[in-house]
Amino acid sequence: MKWLQSGRRRDICVLLYGTDGRPAQKLKTALERHHDERIDPEQFYGALEALERLGHVESRTDGLSDVYELTEAGAEHVQAYAAWLDEQVGEYDEE
Repeated sequence: MKWLQSGRRRDICVLLYGTDGRPAQKLKTALERHHDERIDPEQFYGALEALERLGHVESRTDGLSDVYELTEAGAEHVQAYAAWLDEQVGEYDEE
């Protein structure tokens, strides 16, 4: 499965990593706080739909909220991305 080239989609997956899922609105709020910027709801939900279509996340309804969580494939990609970042930052720190 091809990993994501969209930073927003990657960030959503990172925020979901290690959780049992998060309601969409809380996920959006966490992303907005991290970037200190309001995110257009259509763009945010479009990113979630794309992640679901690509098999990185899955959703379920919990009461009135849609809750999103990483699939196993999504979690594996986040781990690989974190390892790559660590490798790149480590190389920079060694210089």
